[in-house]
Parts: sequence; structure tokens; C-alpha cells
Amino acid sequence: MTWLRSFREVVRSGLTIEETRLEPLLALRTAAGMAIVIGPALWLVSPAYAASAALGAYSAGGATFQRTWRPRKVIALGAGAGLALSTFVGYLAAGRLVTFLPLLAVWTFAAGMAWAVGSTAGIVAATTVGSMLVTVTLPTSVGRALEHAVIIALGGVAQAVLIFLFPIRRWGAHRDALADALAAVADYARRLRHDPTAPFDPEPLMTARDAAAVTPSQARTRPPVLHGPRGLAERIRPVVAALADPDVGAPAEGPGRDRARELLDAAAEVLDAAARAIRRGIPAEVPPGSTDVLRIDEEREALEGPARQAAERLVELLGEALEIAGSGGARGKTPTPSRPAGAELLVRPTMFRLVPIVVRAVRREFRLDSTVFRHAVRLAAVATVGYLIAARLPLGHGYWAPIASVMVMRPDFHRTYARAVARLAGTLAGVVLATGMVRALGPDTHAFGALAVTSAGLSYTLIRTGYAYSQCFTAAYVVFLLGMGGQAWEQTVPERVVLTLLGGALAMVAYVVFPAWETPRLPDRLADWLAANGRYAAAVLRNYAEPTREHHADMRGALLASREARAAWQEAYDRARQEPVRPRGLTSREAQEAQEALKGFGRAAMLMESHVPQADSSRFVPEAERFAEALEAGTAQAAVDVRERRNPDWRRVEEALHAWEGSTGDRSPVVRCGAELQKRALEDFATAVSRTPLERDVGSAREERRARAAVAAEGDGSGLAHRGG
Repeated sequence: MTWLRSFREVVRSGLTIEETRLEPLLALRTAAGMAIVIGPALWLVSPAYAASAALGAYSAGGATFQRTWRPRKVIALGAGAGLALSTFVGYLAAGRLVTFLPLLAVWTFAAGMAWAVGSTAGIVAATTVGSMLVTVTLPTSVGRALEHAVIIALGGVAQAVLIFLFPIRRWGAHRDALADALAAVADYARRLRHDPTAPFDPEPLMTARDAAAVTPSQARTRPPVLHGPRGLAERIRPVVAALADPDVGAPAEGPGRDRARELLDAAAEVLDAAARAIRRGIPAEVPPGSTDVLRIDEEREALEGPARQAAERLVELLGEALEIAGSGGARGKTPTPSRPAGAELLVRPTMFRLVPIVVRAVRREFRLDSTVFRHAVRLAAVATVGYLIAARLPLGHGYWAPIASVMVMRPDFHRTYARAVARLAGTLAGVVLATGMVRALGPDTHAFGALAVTSAGLSYTLIRTGYAYSQCFTAAYVVFLLGMGGQAWEQTVPERVVLTLLGGALAMVAYVVFPAWETPRLPDRLADWLAANGRYAAAVLRNYAEPTREHHADMRGALLASREARAAWQEAYDRARQEPVRPRGLTSREAQEAQEALKGFGRAAMLMESHVPQADSSRFVPEAERFAEALEAGTAQAAVDVRERRNPDWRRVEEALHAWEGSTGDRSPVVRCGAELQKRALEDFATAVSRTPLERDVGSAREERRARAAVAAEGDGSGLAHRGG
């Protein structure tokens, strides 16, 4: 992507209104938390203390809107404590550049490294930098600095108390995550009716798994309806895929295909009903017609063989979903779906036990080629340089420049530039709006305090609709807050605009000077995904060779690792497509074709997983073990080849499959067909990443693959020869 096109995408993304559900009650509660601390501080003490109280309550309240599965009370308290600490430590070093600049650099570097833990930690840490820059100008002594720090912390306490007293949609985020997972599988079932090889994005299932991890205290209060349906969605997904697939499931045409479409449509209805019941916490009714479809007629059933096995398994799993949909979220009435033997609840560490985990995460990212480490270096450099430049300008409130830089910078190029554009646009609109109101009202401290609370509430309301629109009211909130402190609008408005522009420009320049491009890393991400997919496929095959509990556990672990590798690739690929960097190692077309091939490879393993024998079963496929070994070793070596820009070699896989063809007594047509699909996908992958045209006619190979896909689509109606993931 060229720089010009990249800038167009940045502007469009920064100013796009995101369609999302607004949460006005949450915004009202958080704004009330601000009013609770601003009012008494303004009435009993002074505007300066009211400003500190407002900063603590506003930042702590904003932290509770971040995507996290921990209790919001803990987030508010943690944010308030961090803000108070940064304020007090900052004041101790303030007054002399020789002490304050090193502290600012170290603090912002630590805030940047907080992204190693997650986006919520990184964003909350960035707000503490802003607190350090702003509130160190308010106290006049160490004692007063300690008082301001306590008041800031009380802002976080006020938000936590309101969350405790007035809970809104308790467990709402967890319910939404689980409902989204069921709805995603329902949508997948509907798409399979028309496209038997439709792709599936596992992100909703991964999000639901994150939401299912709870602390011991959360486990005691979690609604029963949130205990088991996630595993149900996980097990239904491969079954509906196997039922729809014309190679291992229902035939491409005829009564069997019509019956499969009926079952898929009924499955979608049941899963949607379960999703609605979980999301709203009320019982949901399934259409009677869908229930009638989910009856297997022993004598007149149109499906046979593996397709019938998949249908029977689907009906069994949907029976559990029907129980969930019928009971809703009533406490004590929700049946818990049966889990595989040995399955345990996902446990999230407590805040104290999280410390060593955080330390390990930061240490893993402490290297020069890490995206998080580079972000931390940029953040520290820009904050200190911005502070120095602003201090030399004939403007007041120089801290606005480094604050603007810190708040817009993200570890990736696109979000940093988009947020810089959005912040400038939102700031301009907000200061113009607030300036007009300040001129109309005149100097009125209490009116400005009320307007600051109102602006903060509107900022919270629009926080998920786009950064520019939330920032508009954030800028107005700052103008009203300064007006409450006695600052004249003629001084604050021009300064805010100029310094915001300076901070955004510094953030943009910093990414160009010290970037962390994802484009050169694409071959490594692709290799990781290939190796993880190979381990997952081998784990599935070993369950056919020897179905034991240990092999089942290994298969589950390999599946999760494969999903993580796919998510890492997808994130890197999406970022690379938005970067103004020339492709290195993989062109855009090669990356797209390799991605489709690996999706097909993973899909073939998923189809085999749907018919895996139960643990300690007597169904054995000895030939699967040799193919599993060849597949795992071959994909591991191919991953090395991709990193070193060599062509993958699948001779070992081909030999193992050829030996399988010559064996007798194959008792599982599903696994045999899946192995063929995997070999075909690996050939497509090799064609996509080939880098030696003299040794291999890449163009001819690609044309041959497209011709084969077209013939397969015309012959059996199965689409693009299983290229969908």
C-alpha cells in the first residue's frame, strides 16, 4: 500500500462511526461518580482540588469501559491507585528537568510495556502518564501533593462504590461473549446450507473461552447458565461442518442434501434461541418446526454412513442446547451440559497471583524486535521530547502536547495514525463547542462544573462509537474543567489546538523513525500457523490410531494453540495490509493464497475431529499413526523452509499417504478422506509460497490448481475445493 492510499485509509478509519450498542445507563452511573466527588470538593475546598477529583473519577470511570473480564470495581480501584501514585511521584520530581524528565521517560516506558499484559493494562497505564503531567502543576507542597493524590484515589473509590451499589447488567459482558459464540456457530450452520465449505472465524469461540476463565470468587457467583454452553458450541461446530461437507458428510445433491439443509437450518434456530436466552437471561422458545426436524427416523432417514453419524451427534448436542434455551438464566434451573472427562473449569489468577504472570509477559517482550518494546521506546521518547518542545514554546499548559502523543500512540501503525487524526478532529470540534458555551455563560464555576460532568457523560456514552466523537466531548470536558479553575478561554482554546496538533505530529513521526512493521514478519507468522496446524492435525490422527484420554487432551491443547497461531497471523496480516511498506518475503497475493490453503488444511482436520472415537474405544485406525508422524514432521520442516525462503517439500507426507492407500482393512472413510484433503491443501500451500520459479513453474501450478478447483465445483457443487477455512 502506498503512503497516499494509507493516509486515505487512516482518515477514513479515524472518522468512521462504529455501529455499536450504546450503554447510556453505564455512562450515567460513571458521570454520577464524577459529580459525587466534584461537587463536595468544589463546595468545601477549592477548584484545584475539584480538578484533581474530576481527573481521578474521569480516568477511573473511563478505565471501566475497556474490554476486560475482571470485575469493574477492581479496574476502577486499580486505575485510581495508579493515578494517585503517578501524581505524587511526579510532584516529588517536578520543578527540575534533570529529575522530572528521567522519571517521565521511565514511567512512559513502563506504561508502554504494559501492553504486554493486554490492551486494557496499556490504556490504563497511559492515563497515569497524563495524570502525572497535569496534576503536578496543582500542588504547592509535598503535603498538598499527597492530599491531591488521595483525592484522585477517592475518585476511583467513588466509581467502584457506585458499581457495587448499582450493578448494571451484572455478568453482561460474559453473557454477550457466550451468546456471540453460539450465534457465530448458528450463522456458520446457515452459511453451510448454501456453501458446504464456508469459512468460520474462531474469534468468537476464543473470546468466549477468555470470558469463561474466572477467579475463585467469581466462580462462586457466576450464573449457572454460563457454566457449560461454551463447550457445547465448540463441539457443535465440527459436527455441522462434517454434516455439510460432500466428501465426508451428506451427498452433493439429492434427498440426503435436502435433509442436511433441514438439519442445519434447525440447528441455527436452536443455537440462536440459546444465544438469546443467555444474552437476556430469560427463557426462549424454539419454533416447533425446528424441534420436529431434529428427529431421526430409523427407517426412512435419508442420510447414511458418516453423514448419519454426524446427524445423530448433532441432534444429541442440540438436545442440550434446547434445555439451555428452555431454562434461560434462572438461577438453579439451568442444566449444565456434560463435559468431556477430565475437563476442568478455567481459572483466572487473582490480582496478587497475577504479578509473576505480568513479570513473565513483560520479560518475553523485552527484546528489540518486539512490537511492544518498540512501542514503549517510542512512547518514552515522544513524551520527553514533546514535553521539552512545549516547555520552550510561548504557550501555557505545555503538557497537552505529550498527553496527546501518549493517548493516541498504539503498538501498530494504522491505529496510531487513525487516532491522531481522530483526536485532532475531535479536539477542534470539542473546543469550538465548549468555547461558544463559555462565552455565552461567562465566568461561573458551578455551571462549568456541571457542564464538565455532562460532557464526561456524553464522552462515556460515545466511547465505543469512534475515538473522534468521544474525544469531542472529552475536549469540551477539559475546557470546562479549566474554566472551573479560573482559566480564560482565550488562552486555553488556541493552546489546546496547537499543542494537540504538535503531539499528534510527534506520534506520527515517531512511528516512521522507529517503526514496528508487520509486513516483514508475515513469513514467520505464517510458519508458526503452519506448524501449529500440523500439530493439531497429527493430534487428531493419533486419536484414530489410539483413542485415549491423553490423546484427547493433546488434541484439545493443539487446537487451542492452532487458534492462537491463526489469530496472530490474522492480526499481523490485517496490519500489514494497512502499512505503507513494500512486501518482503510474501506478496499480498501469495499471503492470501497461503492463508486460504492453511484454512483448508485446518478445516480438513476439523472434519476428522467430528468423528474422533471416544476415549478407550475399540475403533482403531493403525495407518493414521504413520501419517500423523509424517504430517507433524513435514509441517515442522516446512515452517523452517518458509522462514528461510525455501520451497516446502511434502515427499514424506506423500509416501505415508501412498502406504496408507496400499493397506487393507481401512475402517474409517472419514479419516482417509480427510488425509487426502490435507495433502491437497499442503500442495496448494507449497504452490502459494514457492520462491524459485526456475525450479518450479509456479504459474502453471497455480493455473492447474484453479482448473482442478473449477472442475471439482462443477462436478460435485462443493465450491472451491475446500479452500474455505
